[in-house]
Amino acid sequence: MKVSPRAVLLALAAPLLAIVVAFVITSLVLVVAGDPVGAVWTELLRQPSPRLIAKIVNGAVVYYLAAVALAIGFRMNLFNIGAEGQYRVAVFAAAVFGAQGYLPGWANVVATTLVAMLVGAGWAAIAGYLKIKRGVSEVISSIMLNAIATSVVAFLLTKARDTSAGAGSNVTNTKPLPQDSWVPGLQLVSGTTTKVYGLIVLALVVGLLYWLVLGRTRFGFDLRAAGQSESAAIASGVDAHRMIMSTMILSGAIAGLIGLPLLFGQDHAYGTNFQPGIGFAGIGIALLGRNHPIGMALAALLWSYLDQQGNGLQINAGVSSELVYIIQGVIVLAVVIAYELVRRANVRLEQAKVARELAARSTPPTSTSMQGASA
Repeated sequence: MKVSPRAVLLALAAPLLAIVVAFVITSLVLVVAGDPVGAVWTELLRQPSPRLIAKIVNGAVVYYLAAVALAIGFRMNLFNIGAEGQYRVAVFAAAVFGAQGYLPGWANVVATTLVAMLVGAGWAAIAGYLKIKRGVSEVISSIMLNAIATSVVAFLLTKARDTSAGAGSNVTNTKPLPQDSWVPGLQLVSGTTTKVYGLIVLALVVGLLYWLVLGRTRFGFDLRAAGQSESAAIASGVDAHRMIMSTMILSGAIAGLIGLPLLFGQDHAYGTNFQPGIGFAGIGIALLGRNHPIGMALAALLWSYLDQQGNGLQINAGVSSELVYIIQGVIVLAVVIAYELVRRANVRLEQAKVARELAARSTPPTSTSMQGASA
């Protein structure tokens, strides 16, 4: 397959433009606030230590799963904003099930993973059902389901809390997983004892399957076709309602995996200190990566890099680490605008190319060629 250099440049232009815009706007915010611009960027752009690199990769693993979950819906023009709620109910259910130790070792890991996927898919199916049967926008229903999921999990956590934990802690946790169900980390970064989550393998498999299923199968073609035009999809024999439900279920199943690297590789239980906001971060990462498996991986690394590097802003630059959220938020807004600008530029270039080709075909023959033809 021939790769067009212009297509590659245009694909890179939007995310790079978004990052530049975020850099400029954040600098202006710092100037207005009277904060040291140079010190902030020196801190954010300094070379991370080996320990920090491992933590960046760990964060990227979780963010990548969130981005893939969102991207599945985006490919069909479905906005599954409910990944936050889906991953919360899924990881809570997985933590409660896995802690029972019904199966030994890796069998328990596999069974717990399936439980997380089923619960995440079931929670997402509610939004799919409401859209198909009642015409409710998936954006509205999934946002409401996020709020419901947070409250439901908080309530159930009080019922399923680990009563054997010592008193005096403000953190409420479920019963921890058996130690033979902990997934060991991988020593991928030299110079540090901090290991990368073992479930980075799961993230790689999910990315590969995402690329294969959505880009190389009939199901993926039908999914994208139904998203482009529901009427055209129906005319070609695709059941649009079935594709909506299938897409939401698949997106929710992947969202159910988001919290598993933390559950199996770090916390080994679900509690009130479990990392929030991952599902919402996946929206920006999927947009920045243009729903492409490699693009989302790079975007997830950037997101995690900003998270980890921002931890030292308060100490080394005298600026609140909340500044990172401003940068990430500006990137999300800028990337939407940048993609539209790049799209319009691409349309103009295509129009100019077509105009040149038409002009070349309609150019009248020269007098010399006419004399040669008459001779």
